[in-house]
Amino acid sequence: MFDVLIIGGGVSGMSCALVLGSAKNKTFVTDKKIGIFTHQKNSSLQEAIFYNAYGITPGKLGSELLTESTQDLATTYPHITQIPNEKVMKIEGAYPEFTVITNKNSYQTKNIVVGIGSANTFDIEGLMQFIEPHKKALPEKQRIQLKNEDHKVADGIYVIGTLAGWRSQLAIAAGSGAAVATDILTLWNNGVQTHAHDSIR
Repeated sequence: MFDVLIIGGGVSGMSCALVLGSAKNKTFVTDKKIGIFTHQKNSSLQEAIFYNAYGITPGKLGSELLTESTQDLATTYPHITQIPNEKVMKIEGAYPEFTVITNKNSYQTKNIVVGIGSANTFDIEGLMQFIEPHKKALPEKQRIQLKNEDHKVADGIYVIGTLAGWRSQLAIAAGSGAAVATDILTLWNNGVQTHAHDSIR
């Protein structure tokens, strides 16, 4: 049983995983099992190049970021389970016992974070009832989002990045993933507001 499974290994999903990983020494996180589906075939990063993203060397390719981020996560926070090459097809159950079914396996988890982009090809059974038109995209692009309030779709289900209704900017997607990570940390900390920072002190 996972405590949280993140669906999507792009900017928002990886940002969420990194923040959760960085909290590993907090007493309320040490026993938590965290996983991320890093299936990235359809990520918009595959065609991206960055000149306007804070902290990223100008000219950096999005495809390089995808590769480097999974490597960095594995090196820095090896306690987070990476699940590559599996596509999530269906979600069953309700908080705190969900079953996430992929094209290869099924997994049990207490919480789910969905961050796989806002294309109208979204087809995860069990989440289709939450789809609505994207509020910050041009109508002709036919983007969608999941209905949510401050990233929360339903008890135990969170959405991040463009699928949460945010615009397609790397910094926004990263912040969205980090925001949900701190919401989950707060949940695990019995509702006491919390965050995770690294420090050289």
